Amino acid sequence: MTLETLDRRAPSLFKQQASRTSQLALYSALALFLMVADARFKITAPVRAAVSVALAPVQWVVAQPVLAYQNASRYAEVQQQAVAREDAARKELVVMAQRAELAEELLKENEHLRAMLTLRERSTTPGQVAEVVYDSPDPYTRRVVIDKGQVDKIAPGSPVLDERGVVGQVTRVYPTRAEVTLLIDRDQAIPVFNPRTGARSVAYGDASSARAGGLELRFMPSNADVQVGDLLTTSGVDGLYPPGLPVAKVVTVDRRADSAFTRIYCEPVGRVQGVSHVMVLQPLNRVEHPEAATMAAQAEAAKADKAVKARSRKEKAAAEKADDKPAAPQAKDPA
Repeated sequence: MTLETLDRRAPSLFKQQASRTSQLALYSALALFLMVADARFKITAPVRAAVSVALAPVQWVVAQPVLAYQNASRYAEVQQQAVAREDAARKELVVMAQRAELAEELLKENEHLRAMLTLRERSTTPGQVAEVVYDSPDPYTRRVVIDKGQVDKIAPGSPVLDERGVVGQVTRVYPTRAEVTLLIDRDQAIPVFNPRTGARSVAYGDASSARAGGLELRFMPSNADVQVGDLLTTSGVDGLYPPGLPVAKVVTVDRRADSAFTRIYCEPVGRVQGVSHVMVLQPLNRVEHPEAATMAAQAEAAKADKAVKARSRKEKAAAEKADDKPAAPQAKDPA
């Protein structure tokens, strides 16, 4: 028999292990002993320290994905909050800009209204403040519509001005609205007075394409004493505008050698474009010039004299016709 055929396994007697109950009791006693020893003598502290040092790199590597996820989540959340705050800040900035613009407009409007009230207190002519509703839709005219009309006793021909000077004249009146023709309209004219020289003239709305938006003094002689910067005011000879209201300033004086007249262009003092509030004055009573009144009286007298002469001629013709008519035959006496 060879050695390879020998059974080298341990006998079954040595293979037997302790029962599970014995193992449980043994392990429980060992655990209890270790807990008591650790609580009393701290025998596991060095072991724990060594194990923690050995497992620190493993813990760091294992914790990195969790930390990366937490950081990414926190970054996304912070970015969303930052975007939301930026949007809210932009909206608030827009609102603040709108409020600032509205406040500036209200401030300007308040200044204009205060100037209107000051002008109304200084003016001896009664008037009332009106608001411009909209511009006239006609592209060939320069007119605006105000929120005052016949109900507010607005009369046609009433002067319209702002805190700076005259801007136009009421040309049409409706029950609750009125149409104002601006000075720069091509069909508008206003008598003006030059306080520096005492000369009177008439300013017309300039409708030329190159000078649109201004006034022109027409038919001024070439030797007229007019200088750039002269302030023109209302003369009051028309019986509508009170005298002394600022109208325009002379900006160009074009003297031509080949013409007997001087082309004089003026810039309105009042804000004829973009005006929002105006003062509507009552038109003055029409006071005729003495010579015009005398001429009108003479014309009325001549008309009355002509009517009297015509009536007398008619009566005379009727009398002559009655005399020329043959007499009726007399009745014969029956006796």
